[in-house]
Amino acid sequence: MPAIPATTVANLRDLGTLPLGEGRSVREGLVFRSGQLDRLDAEDPVVAGLGIRTVVDFRTAAERTERPDRVPPGGRLVVADVLADFLATSGLPPAARLKTLLSDPALAEEHLGGGRAQAAFARTYRAFVSSDSARASYRALLMELGDPHAGPLLFHCTAGKDRTGWAATVVLSLLGADERTVTDEYLAVNPAVREAFAPLIEGFTLQGGDPELALALLGVVPGYLEAAQDEVAVRHGSMEKYVREGLGVPDETVAVIRERLTVCAA
Repeated sequence: MPAIPATTVANLRDLGTLPLGEGRSVREGLVFRSGQLDRLDAEDPVVAGLGIRTVVDFRTAAERTERPDRVPPGGRLVVADVLADFLATSGLPPAARLKTLLSDPALAEEHLGGGRAQAAFARTYRAFVSSDSARASYRALLMELGDPHAGPLLFHCTAGKDRTGWAATVVLSLLGADERTVTDEYLAVNPAVREAFAPLIEGFTLQGGDPELALALLGVVPGYLEAAQDEVAVRHGSMEKYVREGLGVPDETVAVIRERLTVCAA
């Protein structure tokens, strides 16, 4: 799933064409993922051509205030703050304060050095499954996708890798993608994210920051995703039950999602 070459939206991807087995694939042009939309140019022909009608923003209130979305003309914004509960109990996790951490190597090392970054991301990914705000947010996404009259939808967070990565995993798993397809799609964002944040990485290392810590903050690794998948297995037993019981999405809505987003080979 190569990135869509939009100049004003980082890490923009269509989940379409990804294989689902038995000659099926994800339908093109209906569900997209990206980083934040604060630089979106309505005149960008690549983005305009997608016809996006709904934008689901997974960011915190602070992130949205600092860099408000520019919604495509005719589009509707749905706010779904995944980390609201996490913020109330534990403070901002690394996924929501990347730029602050990367601007201060000493702060990053103090709080996240020595493997603590990886542990913090694993905790955050488990919260994607278990916290009330995350469950409400991912339910909102699936309910939007399950509207039979919905148009193309884009979901995003800041970098488009963690909150957004879990959303893509949930959607693809519901559609029947196998584990390798899900993992490959999740990891495929790494080059685009690193490119988008290249100035921050360079500044971080020039100030003496550990480049491995920068990559732990800005990249995704299988262990992060596995933490969320393990949380699903422990709490619900399967992705189907997580969606039905944990997110409260009706089976009828899941059926519409599968109908809308799946295409069979001719």
